Amino acid sequence: MIQLIIIIALALTFDFINGFHDTANAIATAVSTRALRLRTAILIAAVMNFTGAVMFTGVAKTIATGVVDLGTVANGNIVIMAAMISAIAWNLITWYFGIPSSSSHALIGSLAGAALADAGLAAVNFSGFITIFASLIISPLVAIVVGYIVFTIVKKIVVRMSIYKANSGLRKMQIFTAALQAFSHGSNDAQKSMGIITMALVSFGVQNDMTVPHWVQLACALAMTAGTSVGGWRIIKTVGTQIMKLKPINGVAADLSSSLVIQIATHLNLPVSTTHVISSSIIGVGTAQRIKGVKWGTARKMVLAWFITIPITICVSAGVFIVVHSLAAVL
Repeated sequence: MIQLIIIIALALTFDFINGFHDTANAIATAVSTRALRLRTAILIAAVMNFTGAVMFTGVAKTIATGVVDLGTVANGNIVIMAAMISAIAWNLITWYFGIPSSSSHALIGSLAGAALADAGLAAVNFSGFITIFASLIISPLVAIVVGYIVFTIVKKIVVRMSIYKANSGLRKMQIFTAALQAFSHGSNDAQKSMGIITMALVSFGVQNDMTVPHWVQLACALAMTAGTSVGGWRIIKTVGTQIMKLKPINGVAADLSSSLVIQIATHLNLPVSTTHVISSSIIGVGTAQRIKGVKWGTARKMVLAWFITIPITICVSAGVFIVVHSLAAVL
């Protein structure tokens, strides 16, 4: 039972870190265009993250069943524990260096790595893993296209307005789009920790199915909200200034695009990387405005981080599993 408490604590810690790591992406555009002050943006994001987190559970069930087959692993509790330690470590490292990497990639890679270390290939639910992996890869590409289209539409709407009037109206609009962005983030990302805790409850025999208890929903929502209140200036700086120079029209288009993609994924019960989707939306918007205006060097670094996250966390998690399993055997 002590191990179950440790896993729950680790899952809530992951959610807390996710709050200040990934939520920074949700408010980056509004802060960078000065539509919202940082403290106000963080407060709005915290409230909307909580609201989004308590409204959905479909993604949580996908996480709980789609990567690891608990029936084939010998040490399900240690697999989950090792996965959480690995994902938390990667999130902290990328946050420290201001790299907008994916918490979702880190979690999926960590679950797969620990399961492989425990029971080999049989422990991984490959059909579910491939589905989740595909959603993580395809969603940023969709976000680029949607960002391009939405920016083109918004530009046509405001083209006849004076610059002052357009920017003033768009900054007000960004209050709404930032809130929508944070709501979308909470509705998808908070469910990942819900899925982990539910896996642990089933692994320890506390419950028989993967239905997410209400107390788990509430705990994860509160953890993410607390993390959001801490903020994440390092990642706000990268997303909001180092991909392209953002103006209110860019911010509105990017927020609307990424919110649309994330909400569709959430309703399809698919986990996506909110980091990838938001960053890709900005790239799509920048491409629609002026290809040379996108700082492709920063974009390449981000893409590299996206691609290396799963392989690295698989290896790290496998190593952590071996260490934790050895310690458990001794103790």
